[in-house]
Amino acid sequence: MAATDQQLWARLRHSSGVSEADIRQSCVLTGHTSLPVNALTLAECLTEPEKLVRNVGHSIPGIGDQKQRRIRASVLHQSLALEVIAPLTMRLFLEGRTPLPSPAGIFLVAGDAAPRWSWLETVPNVDTECFVASMTRQVQAWYPVFRNALGVSPGAYWSSVGLGFGMPFSSLYNVAPPDQLCELATRWLSRFDCQANRFIDWIPAVFNGQTMAIPQRRGCCLKYLLPEEGYCGTCGVYRKERIASISHRPTSTPATGYWPAPE
Repeated sequence: MAATDQQLWARLRHSSGVSEADIRQSCVLTGHTSLPVNALTLAECLTEPEKLVRNVGHSIPGIGDQKQRRIRASVLHQSLALEVIAPLTMRLFLEGRTPLPSPAGIFLVAGDAAPRWSWLETVPNVDTECFVASMTRQVQAWYPVFRNALGVSPGAYWSSVGLGFGMPFSSLYNVAPPDQLCELATRWLSRFDCQANRFIDWIPAVFNGQTMAIPQRRGCCLKYLLPEEGYCGTCGVYRKERIASISHRPTSTPATGYWPAPE
């Protein structure tokens, strides 16, 4: 019987000297056991999109209201992908099963700094086939609200989703054999029947003499426009400059520029 994607990934992780404990120490992989008081759920945001931008963030000097909404929504969507989709996918790769919350079980948690997305741990755990099928339906269902009501671009939305699904591979970007990791990451992403695999390419690239497996993002979350932020690892603003500054080998998909280790 052929090895599963998770089994192949586990072999790469083990051979690269990365333990399960290493990953669990570096990632937040557990949610909440109950819904925090006054939590803003994703279900509410999808029903009333204005709640998302009205309750989160402050005015951005020099930027009009409509553009502010789009920037805030784009950044919050990227956070949703990296703070919910990514850890749930990592749980799936580590444990073989993972919680699968509905929008009512995903919510923003207030903090000292920016709020963070989390999920209810009390939801059922599912296997790989259920996760792929159900999460595909969810991200497709979320898209019209973020795109049409909040103005998030297709490239920003789907590349953020792709980064979330690809988190297990990003965790090994600088330690695993690049060709193997790129091939496996690409194959895994192709299992999701959505636009995410159109906006992420994995290529081997050389940085400071070391070849790494790099997820190339097509799209920018606009985080660099926030006054309290800068250019993040997933920013596409300097895509051409970045791709021109690295040495990469041809692959079956074109390079589009990105820096590894999505935050």
